[in-house]
Parts: sequence; C-alpha cells; structure tokens
Amino acid sequence: MLITQSAGRFLKRKRSINVGGDLLDFTEPCIMGVINVTPDSFYDGGTLNTEVEILGRVEQLVSEGAAIIDVGSISTRPGAEMISTKDELSRLIPAVAAIRKHFPEVPISVDTFRSWVAVRVIEEIGPVIVNDISGGSIDAKMFETIGKLQVPYVLTHIQGTPANMQEDPWYKDVVHDVSAELSDSVRKLTRYGVADVLIDPGFGFGKNLDHNYKLLNRLDSLKVFQLPVVVGLSRKSMIWKVLEITPEESLNGTTVLNTMALLGGADILRVHDVKPAMEAIRLFMQLKESL
Repeated sequence: MLITQSAGRFLKRKRSINVGGDLLDFTEPCIMGVINVTPDSFYDGGTLNTEVEILGRVEQLVSEGAAIIDVGSISTRPGAEMISTKDELSRLIPAVAAIRKHFPEVPISVDTFRSWVAVRVIEEIGPVIVNDISGGSIDAKMFETIGKLQVPYVLTHIQGTPANMQEDPWYKDVVHDVSAELSDSVRKLTRYGVADVLIDPGFGFGKNLDHNYKLLNRLDSLKVFQLPVVVGLSRKSMIWKVLEITPEESLNGTTVLNTMALLGGADILRVHDVKPAMEAIRLFMQLKESL
C-alpha cells in the first residue's frame, strides 16, 4: 500500500460533518458550488460585482443541486498575485453575509488560506467550512485557529504557493508523497482538536499533467484516511491542455473527470457548473444501486 498505514487510525469513516450544529451528510456524494468574488478568476472573474448578481448566482447553484456554496475572494490560479488581507475581507464578508442572510439553510465554505480571515468571517456570520488551498502551509496559525474555532476544515495538498506552484513541481512518487504529507497534516489537526477534516489531493496545485492523472487514477487510495474526499477538477488545465481547447470549452471534459472521481470515491465535487455534476452523481448512484 502506498499510503502510510497510520492514516487509517485517525477516525472511523466519516459520513457527515457538523456545520454550526447541522449535520451535512455524505452518504451520497454532493456538490460544492463555486462563487468567485474576484476580478481575475479564470471562470467568472469580474462578473459577480453586486449583491444582486451574487445572490442570483447562488440561487441558480442551489436550485441545480449544490449542497455547499464555496466563496472565494482571492484568485488561486497559477501565477496569481497575492492581495492584502484587508482587500480579501472587503470582498469576502459582504458576499458571505448576504448569502447567509438570504440562504440561511445552505452551508457556506470560505476559500481562504489566512487564519485571520477565517476568524473574522466566523465572527461576522457564524460557523462556516474553511477551505484552505494551502493546507496550512502559508499561515502557520491556521491549524491552531481551526481547532479553536471548531469548524470543518478542507485540507488541500499543495507544493509551493499559487505564485510559484507550477514552475517545476517534482515528486519521487506523487501518490505516496501527497498521501504522506496529508497524513502528517491530519495528525497535526487531530492534535489541535479539529473534529471535522475533509481532504483534497489538490489537483493542479503544484502538480504537472502526469501528476494530476496519477492522483486521479489512484484516488481510491485516499479511502485509507477514513475522511471525506473533496475533488476540484472543474475546467482545470489538466482537461483543456489534453484536449487542446480553452477553459470555456472544458465542461464536457470536466464531467468526464468528475465521473471518474466519483468512481474513485470522491464525496464532494467542487464545481462551477452544478447541473452536469449533479447529473453525473445521479447516474453514478444508479450504477451503485444496480450492483
């Protein structure tokens, strides 16, 4: 087995997480719908500038089947520039506050790698899921902060930072190395008392094309963690580079890879396009029921 054996001792297979007293169940895979309140997102940068536009997009995602709304105010595409904490909060808090007010029943995930941003958002609107694409590697206080806040945490693997992660990523064995680093981080989170950890192998975050497909091919090996698995493949370069198309043309390829991820054990699909991802889940569940 490529993954460290100790990882399986952390927890029994979790089929739910606690978000502010409400249980989010993963008996069936679910959808995390993406909202970007950034001017430079590769998908919808600059299109969600007002509360009306944001709420309209959330309404669409929820009506199509999104179980979680993931809100980010910093672009994490390769080579993205870092913005200040002040700018991040000025974009993020109005958006999440509006979503919480108008969709109080929908769990919110906040896409940030700054512990102070997580604290401020939770002070303003209450418990959220913290989705940290850096896996605690950018902000050394993140794990401790999540332990104190007692909120769910998406632990993403990354090599480097968004600014340099794609310059020359290297692994001796990408599946083993990613799994070992995730294992070490889960152990640290457990020591800080974090009860609800979700893991994300970090497709595109410090991985080349071959690394990404090796991870997808061995996604089922992450089951040893006994933790929910988040997969974010939506319109990424690992699709459009292979097909020699653009991100805008990558919806069909995204659906294909999302289906492969479901077959590999993904519990949450993080997507921009909810309807096709939801259809993939429905077909996948029908396939499972026919066994």
